[in-house]
Amino acid sequence: MSEMVTPVEGKHKEGIGEFVKKTRSELDKTSFPSSNDVKNTTIIVIISVLFFAAYLFLVDQGWVYILQGLTWVVNKIAGA
Repeated sequence: MSEMVTPVEGKHKEGIGEFVKKTRSELDKTSFPSSNDVKNTTIIVIISVLFFAAYLFLVDQGWVYILQGLTWVVNKIAGA
């Protein structure tokens, strides 16, 4: 069956008010990026995505070209 769980020594249940107070205290310690930083990193991400999309497209097209060439060579050798 189930066993009774004993609370950890030194720990007590805290109320909602104490939780909110601690949460606000932690939020005061954080720093948020400025709108200029967000714009700059967004631009960097968009440029990176476009670069890698173009790169992968070109690599894919290269493989298609190579495989079509190999298929053509195999068909010429096999006489098909």
